[in-house]
Amino acid sequence: MNSVNQNKESDKGTGRGKKGLSWSYIFGGKVLAEEFIVKQSGLLLMIFFLIIIFITNRYYCAKQLTEMDKLKKELIYLENEKVNLTGRLTKVSRQFYIEESLKKQGIELSKGNKTVYEIRK
Repeated sequence: MNSVNQNKESDKGTGRGKKGLSWSYIFGGKVLAEEFIVKQSGLLLMIFFLIIIFITNRYYCAKQLTEMDKLKKELIYLENEKVNLTGRLTKVSRQFYIEESLKKQGIELSKGNKTVYEIRK
């Protein structure tokens, strides 16, 4: 009988009665007035902020990873473009193509020495 009285007293302290948890009890905000919640409010607040920090960090990391992937693709494209331009520059700067270009422009090129060129117009 003593334990029955203790259960009734504990039910009165929580305000729940014999029903247990109900939707109106939770969403009405009465659950926040519980002794356990009030005592642990600092810990619960800290956990809440840590969860927010972890979620924010996850989104930041995901954003950084997508940016890194984008930059890697751009780097590959630019390396291919560099190889292409280097090949074209090598082709254009060969001696034969330079001589042909000068002939088209009407500039004479005579070889006086193998390393020295004399340009006459």
